[in-house]
Amino acid sequence: MIRLYRMLRTTPKWWGDRTHIIYTITVFVLLASLDNAAIALYPALTKVMAADLDLAEGSVGLVTALVILVTAVTAVVWGYFGDRRSRKPLLFWATVVWSIGLMLVTRSRSLAELAWWSVLVGVGLGAVASVGFSVVADFIGPRRRGLAMSFWGLSQGTGGFFGVLVGGVLGADNWRSPFFGLGVIGLGVAVLYLTTVDATRGRSEPELAEILAKGGEYDYKIEKSDLALLLRTRTNRWLILQGLSAQLAYGSLIWVPLLYQGKVQALGYDLATATAVGSVFGAVFQIGGVTSILTGHLGDRFQRRSTRARAIISMVGILGAIPFFVAFFFIPLTGLDIPTDQGSMAIVLATLSSVVTNPFAATAFVLSVLALAFTSADSANWFALISDVNLPEHRGTAFGLGNLSNGVSRTLGNGLTVVAAGLLTARFGSPWNYAIGLTAFQVFFLPTGLCYWMASKTCPADIARGRSLLAARGGSPASPD
Repeated sequence: MIRLYRMLRTTPKWWGDRTHIIYTITVFVLLASLDNAAIALYPALTKVMAADLDLAEGSVGLVTALVILVTAVTAVVWGYFGDRRSRKPLLFWATVVWSIGLMLVTRSRSLAELAWWSVLVGVGLGAVASVGFSVVADFIGPRRRGLAMSFWGLSQGTGGFFGVLVGGVLGADNWRSPFFGLGVIGLGVAVLYLTTVDATRGRSEPELAEILAKGGEYDYKIEKSDLALLLRTRTNRWLILQGLSAQLAYGSLIWVPLLYQGKVQALGYDLATATAVGSVFGAVFQIGGVTSILTGHLGDRFQRRSTRARAIISMVGILGAIPFFVAFFFIPLTGLDIPTDQGSMAIVLATLSSVVTNPFAATAFVLSVLALAFTSADSANWFALISDVNLPEHRGTAFGLGNLSNGVSRTLGNGLTVVAAGLLTARFGSPWNYAIGLTAFQVFFLPTGLCYWMASKTCPADIARGRSLLAARGGSPASPD
């Protein structure tokens, strides 16, 4: 590794060209996918981990919530330091930290050990969230930012898909294997960082194009006094506030695999089979997130007509998803024919085929696609708005603050869903306790829609102010909408 680093200190001619930039973005997208896969392993394997460690499912659920919370809190710190110094070393070492953390999780023999090593995982993941976001934002100009951020967001959904599917299937009998394997993969990606180009702050801003083309630099860095400025920016406040309500609902959705595991167990299947089948369903039901590419593109297109567009599209998406989610939770699951004595691959294939052959599974799939098609409008355009209303040297910290709000709320949604399901068990039993609990948390999408409506009123002035300041620093006219 040291030899590779010394080789890269001599910059080759292709370093920083278009192909190298595409490669760099690909590495960052891959990383964003892996960190969400790491988090997704916990809910997918909750039942198996609890049984192996002789713990209550709620205890493992609280560890999952802890990982999310630590990731959110540390993202602010990582983001601030990323806005002040070179970001590549931060991302390299953070990736090493969470990868080693995952491998150490497999050594857990008690709740305390599981929690301790999971905290280490969360500390490393926090950097990918904020520092990685700011790097990607510097590579993409405002006109294509929604589309680019849709791939960033989609990679996170893909990571969740991978974590639920692979974790649930490979870990149905031994939950430690997926954790260790993903840790090894993470270390491999950390090495890839050494071959990526370090993005110059502001390189994609039209207002800075002239000064950068002449060999100048945008050398502004965040200062402690800027933190108050970030919170005085009205759109930032609404974007942070929406996370407090939205992530209560999103945080509850992490337990969808557990809901469907319960539905499968209610049909008489054993825990290992139910874990594998429920995880496959949980993964397949995330496919609708691919529509974020379309909603991100629409955000870019309509944002050129009105700088309110991204916020309004997010509002419509959040509110439109609610009825489809509720129907998805309550659709019954009967008539499944899953082989229990032919190995994991037979279980996976039978579960996948049921999405086509079983009318209840097919209906659940359609409902999940529609629900996620609506909510996919949220993430891509939220990412783009955070970039649009903040200066390049503020984006990592601004994202970290938003991610802190999201993480705290997501932690509550994650943990409270388990509590609510536990309280509902005595009266309704599994899996309907989870269906009712998940439905109750949908109400938090309503104030989220209101926050986006308010953001749509404030973002035009905040965007214009930022562009004017960049133009003054770059010595060029402010770019049009």
